[in-house]
Amino acid sequence: MNKLAQTVILAALLVGPAHATDLRIYQGFAEVRTPITAADTQYIVDLSDNVWSGIIPGSLDLEGLDYTRAVQERQSNWLSSLEGQSVVLHEDGKTETVTLIRADDVLIKDAAGHYRNVRFEQLAFFKVPPANAQNPSQKMTYVLAKPGKGILSYLTRQLSWTPRYTLHANGSVATLSAQADIRNDSEKPYQISATELFAGDVNLEMGRYPMPVAYDQRAAAPSATSAASGTSPKVGTLNTINGLYRYGLSSAFNLPAQSTYTLPFVTPRLTTFERYAGLSTYFSLQMQQGTLNRFYRLKADQNLPGGQLTVREDGRISGQTTLRPTAKGDEMEFSLGRDPDIKYTRTVQTVQTTKTGGTYKVTYTFTSNKDRVTRAEVSEQVGGRSVLIDGKPQSKQGVYEFKVDVPAHNKASKTFTVIVDNS
Repeated sequence: MNKLAQTVILAALLVGPAHATDLRIYQGFAEVRTPITAADTQYIVDLSDNVWSGIIPGSLDLEGLDYTRAVQERQSNWLSSLEGQSVVLHEDGKTETVTLIRADDVLIKDAAGHYRNVRFEQLAFFKVPPANAQNPSQKMTYVLAKPGKGILSYLTRQLSWTPRYTLHANGSVATLSAQADIRNDSEKPYQISATELFAGDVNLEMGRYPMPVAYDQRAAAPSATSAASGTSPKVGTLNTINGLYRYGLSSAFNLPAQSTYTLPFVTPRLTTFERYAGLSTYFSLQMQQGTLNRFYRLKADQNLPGGQLTVREDGRISGQTTLRPTAKGDEMEFSLGRDPDIKYTRTVQTVQTTKTGGTYKVTYTFTSNKDRVTRAEVSEQVGGRSVLIDGKPQSKQGVYEFKVDVPAHNKASKTFTVIVDNS
């Protein structure tokens, strides 16, 4: 292939229309899949250092096109191509033509023959500079067995998505809404034709050096249509793939550089919603007192990938937590910190002691300052080779759990007997 033809292909990549890209976005990375057409046996792409830095090592794949070799070279920045040429300097309200001597530190030679450093912003050029005129890039040259069409794909850490949930609670009624945040941390905009979102654990092997990726950052220029206009894609649930939750977007969209694109996500229905004040503690002979914690218990009618959960009570923020990945119908429990309106006092009366243990009467007293009945749930772990509580052996390794409804602005108590035998 002659040098002229090679240059034509590279130029077409740099200024031609953006390729429609398929994205498979996971919660920590994404697979970028771009259709390409090679008109000759050499295919050249140019990739900015910013995009290059996000590539996951060893992830390059060229599907449908056989190549005999691929050579990656680090290219000097665009400004370096003008060294020794004339540029225009704007300084102190005056304009003069100067010679660019060195691009790295913007050293120029002025009309008086003096060498000095100026700022890039002071220069004007006789041709349009690219967006990252001072940034170096990576050039990738593929030598192909024959021309044809194929798919260039790579994995990048610069694209990802996360679900985000809001629990709206009002009295005994609660709803759960969800959003999907799609993030592009690179300087490259994407025109996306098809998108799938994946949730679940995907392990990646990390190498030492990034593999070159055959994709041109400047080819995918932003669309003339704003990302905030046009029809918004909708997120739909697809079949799972070997334990990975999968969702699809209904239409194409533009993902700007350095952006977050948020869409309404799944619309789960809560089959269980409970508030309660909880305490988890260990058996001891000492008196204890304090406040319980604010707990929530939920079940939903569909799979929910893990993400941030914000709780709003009567429209006010009640707290935030991280929701773990939860299968349909599984229970979700979480705490949002102390509940100062529910206090407890725990006392222990020793009924009998033996060489190997003893019998004890434990009493919990709960005091509520709330305007409604509150469920108090306590989990107390009792150590010992043999543990009886209220005459019944404990099957959960000595963990005793009980629930008490505490009336509004009132008290409630619970007493149980513990027999410990370590013989």
